[in-house]
Amino acid sequence: MSDGPSRSAQSALGLIAGHGRFPLLYARSLKAQGYRVFCAAIREEADPGIEADVDGCQWIRLGQLGRLIDAFREAGVNRAVMAGKVHKTQLYKLRPDFQGVRLMARAPDYSDDTLLGAVADELDRNGIRLVSSIEHAGPLLPGPGALTQRAPSARECRDLAFGRPIAKRVAGMDVGQSVVVKDQAVVAVEALEGTDGAIARAAALAGSGTTVIKVAKPDQDPRFDVPTVGPDTIVAMGEAGATCLALEAGITLVLDREELVRAADRAGIAVVLEAAEADGERGGQPG
Repeated sequence: MSDGPSRSAQSALGLIAGHGRFPLLYARSLKAQGYRVFCAAIREEADPGIEADVDGCQWIRLGQLGRLIDAFREAGVNRAVMAGKVHKTQLYKLRPDFQGVRLMARAPDYSDDTLLGAVADELDRNGIRLVSSIEHAGPLLPGPGALTQRAPSARECRDLAFGRPIAKRVAGMDVGQSVVVKDQAVVAVEALEGTDGAIARAAALAGSGTTVIKVAKPDQDPRFDVPTVGPDTIVAMGEAGATCLALEAGITLVLDREELVRAADRAGIAVVLEAAEADGERGGQPG
């Protein structure tokens, strides 16, 4: 994957940091590539440890768009990336500034795609280009094939074939990125609770032996919210008795890969990445 335009140690990139380890790993990757990284960290989401991995950090609340733009401008940032999720429940606790209120007033709806697209457009109008969140991911984006010692069993393959198109339709409706299947029946669909919550709910309904399928939306914009998994999902699967995790290659970020694979092998969980469907937006760099 291309590393983008030529750069020097003085090249500045903005990092909008949400929840999880991905923002930290991404910041370290950018620093290793010679970038000067300025972070806008979202309160109640970003890990406080992000400050140690960047050259500067400004903490903002979700919805403080004007403050975000001002911070990036002061840092000399003209390209930025989003890394890490923002829990959808945060939408019910928004404290937007004037620029955020104006953006929301213009939005026809409050779906993820609408709001994130509007934020990207507003950043662009202020001289800050939002680039793909997978542009510098490198080894965090494994190719097709099984990551674990065990590949999916025949039963799990049947569940994968059954569940994959359903997961795509659910993701396309902006409900969630994951479904949990057992014996070719959908047991749980991810919503506000996230993938790990859906896995736990599936165990309560159907017991062990479930298969988890996580996909990107059919028209996923790689600047926003690409599927991400880490060791915590394997822990959740182990506790729930889930036996297989299927992901899409080239669009799914696998964090702490060695730890994830060790945990999956210990639990007897198969983790497989399947080639993503052809898509004009999939895996490419933003134009």
